[in-house]
Amino acid sequence: MRILWLFLLLHAFGVLADPVNINKADAETIAKALKGIGPKKAEAIIQYRKEHGDFKTLQDFENVKGIGDKIASANVQDILYTDAAPAAPASKKSR
Repeated sequence: MRILWLFLLLHAFGVLADPVNINKADAETIAKALKGIGPKKAEAIIQYRKEHGDFKTLQDFENVKGIGDKIASANVQDILYTDAAPAAPASKKSR
């Protein structure tokens, strides 16, 4: 029972997920890799990338229709912009 609980706990926090390069991945890969992203939002990510070029910051990712702070924050460690390292959060300007 402890092993099952541990597995579920690790899975819930995305420990088992691999980061995804959102500038290269297809919609299916993005939908599987990121929390709160289904097929429609994954397609919106691909469309945004085609229209605006590669994502460079988390703010770019948040500009996709249907993606806001909550989804972006939940996925910040799983988003790659290159094949190198996970994305760093973009600093917000004070209002």
